[in-house]
Amino acid sequence: MNPRPTDPGKDPSRDPGSNPGSSPGSDLSRRTALSLAATAGLTAALGALPAFTASAAPRRPADTPPLTGTSHDQLWWQAPGDEGSLIEQGLPVGNGRLGALASNDPGRELLLISDVTMWTGGLNETLDADGQFPYGRDDFGSFTLLARLTVDIPDHDLSGVNGYRRALDLAQGLVTSSYVRSGVTYRRQIFASHPDDAIVLHFTQSGGGHYTGTITLDGTHGEKLSHAESFGASFPNGLRYGAAVKAYGSGGRVRVNGTRIDFSGCKDLTVVVSGGTNYAPDADRGYRDPALDPEKLARTKALAAAAHSADTLRRTHIADYRRLYERFTLSLGTSSDAQRSLDTWERLKARARDGAPDPELETAYLQYSRYLMISGSRDSLPLNLQGLWLDGNDPDWMGDYHTDINIQMNYWMADRAGLSECFDAFADYCLAQLPSWTGLTHDLFNDPRNRYRNSTGKVGGWAVAFSTNIHGGSGWWWHPAGNAWLSNSLYEHYEYTQSRAYLAKIYPLLKGACEFWEARLITTTLPGTSTEVLIDDSDWSPEHGPQDAKGNTYSQELVWALFGNFAAAAAELKRDTAYADTITSLRKKLYLPEVSPKTGWLQEWMSPDNLGETTHRHLSVLIGLFPGDRIRPDGSTPPEIVDGATALLTARGMNSFGWANAWRALCWARLKNADKAYQLVANNLRPSTGGTNGTAFNLFDIYEVEKGRGIFQIDANFGTPAAMSEMLLYSRPGHMELLPALPGAWAAAGSVTGLAARGGFVVDLRWKDGVPTSVRIRSVGGRTTTVAHGGGSRTVRLEPGESITLKGFAR
Repeated sequence: MNPRPTDPGKDPSRDPGSNPGSSPGSDLSRRTALSLAATAGLTAALGALPAFTASAAPRRPADTPPLTGTSHDQLWWQAPGDEGSLIEQGLPVGNGRLGALASNDPGRELLLISDVTMWTGGLNETLDADGQFPYGRDDFGSFTLLARLTVDIPDHDLSGVNGYRRALDLAQGLVTSSYVRSGVTYRRQIFASHPDDAIVLHFTQSGGGHYTGTITLDGTHGEKLSHAESFGASFPNGLRYGAAVKAYGSGGRVRVNGTRIDFSGCKDLTVVVSGGTNYAPDADRGYRDPALDPEKLARTKALAAAAHSADTLRRTHIADYRRLYERFTLSLGTSSDAQRSLDTWERLKARARDGAPDPELETAYLQYSRYLMISGSRDSLPLNLQGLWLDGNDPDWMGDYHTDINIQMNYWMADRAGLSECFDAFADYCLAQLPSWTGLTHDLFNDPRNRYRNSTGKVGGWAVAFSTNIHGGSGWWWHPAGNAWLSNSLYEHYEYTQSRAYLAKIYPLLKGACEFWEARLITTTLPGTSTEVLIDDSDWSPEHGPQDAKGNTYSQELVWALFGNFAAAAAELKRDTAYADTITSLRKKLYLPEVSPKTGWLQEWMSPDNLGETTHRHLSVLIGLFPGDRIRPDGSTPPEIVDGATALLTARGMNSFGWANAWRALCWARLKNADKAYQLVANNLRPSTGGTNGTAFNLFDIYEVEKGRGIFQIDANFGTPAAMSEMLLYSRPGHMELLPALPGAWAAAGSVTGLAARGGFVVDLRWKDGVPTSVRIRSVGGRTTTVAHGGGSRTVRLEPGESITLKGFAR
């Protein structure tokens, strides 16, 4: 992950105006990248990544099918979110692009509204004096809020109500709250509709009550509002944005009054909000759609949604949401009645205090991650460090895309847990950025001031820095191996889906990354031998140790995997046979890590010495264990390598930041150590208090950046559930292992359906007393795989669409 604020060279508080030569609104069409062969045909490959655009009216379902959800799908609390702590207490909603945090306060509902494309900054193509990229909120840019919506109901002050309850219905994608005032029960629902591209708030009551109050829509960047129902403005980088609100009710009156909307005596009230920007995922147009008027479009969308009843909007949303959510089910066991009686926050605290497993809470935590994925990653940009949710305009590390663990971890769960189409935003983002990344690489990477430049004097393909934005730009230090990690992540999605169309789409990224490394690799002779190997040039093993080391394990492992993935892709697509042979030849010459005779650890650098921090948060040296799988505890890897990886992982420790614990858990799952993997999951479920690492009131993961100050960072919310999935099923193309790291807490009985396996299969699995009792394997493109458990294995052969059920597994 991103370094802490005290790390050298990366200070989020640095003066954003320190690079006057930068031109955030630069027209990328000037760059030579657009004529390079690496990006030829990219427009056709990319397809159309949707943005904030006009769309056809959605299909309206006649009714809502009965729910198949369970108590695992419900989270609830007995207090609203405090306005000053919404990042920890607000409940998130989102439609994949447009999101909000909701306070659910009876007397003052506050929504902090975000759009994932709401960014300052630009291409950031002028390097600092050290050959690295500027990293400020104006030059590189930052993710920011779109708007604030408040619904004030003065008579409903929290102190005057009883029986307050708020809930997040994971099975239907609804935030609800209810309370009693003067004998009347009041309820509200909030949801973000993907089909209607709007956020909907619906206030109802039973018992003869009514609602009287005001609605206010405000910008968050000093906009001057001329009327109540919408606003529009633009940033200095040329990004235009806007938002709009419509309200209607029954049995009372709703009217515009200057810069607010008044409502009085309403038996029920519906508020619809829409908004967005004119961002376009097109380098040729400078990532803008100049013809789009966001305020006008927001008004159109809000008005179109408001033409329907709240019940119709809700049914439409639920049908769309459940189509994704119900692809995967999970049961890890039964919790006690005492555990079930507690609200979610008290339940987290009790689990940490008592040390007793709470299987239904752990199940709900994984399903919550799926809710966040559906809500945050559909038809727009991918989830950033903040996911889709903000409480201000100054997120740490700009709320950017970090390429050395964080954006990758955000998507480790998607395929595994039945949400493959939510992965598309990640792939489409990389494709949309590729022309810019390629141009910047050719123009800037070999700058003589860049300590990571290629000593060969050659440059090819594309590269990125440790941080990327949405404008084709990079920030902070160059990250040579970042292209390999991004490409490998994209290729793994193909391994799950077996979609040749998708593989053809990402092929330019894979090939361009190989071209970069073909130009970068240098030859060295191993000490005391005549053996020549290929190694990475001067580089850094994220995020510690020397900044000029050659042949670090992190880069060697990533490039080894990249070259193998490219060769497989070229063979599958029947392209570039000669070049694939060249890359395969280079791969055979790559240096691969050894075990240090001094420490007994897998070496992170080409040195027997430990050149970094023993308990460092990153596991860069273990990238061949996870997310790679070159290092396997199945006899196919030399035992000294497995032992060295295990020894290093042990030395790293069991307590770190949430994302670091998640990565550790995944590595222990790969090593089949269920106890350690489960302990790390439990560590991440500890309640965060006073800014400590752990899980917040609203289940967001909190990262303690300094004593007493914690921030929300979403990666662990996906990495931890990915570890839980990996404990239930390990897979690689052609092989899967059932329950490889099943902890005792889940062993009594459980089930999972819709669990994906690399190689193109989906697995439904039941177990009892730690042993599979029934396994259904369905092909979504895969044909042959071995299925292992314990000491035995079976070979399964299927045609796409076929399935088979296996039973009779031994202990």
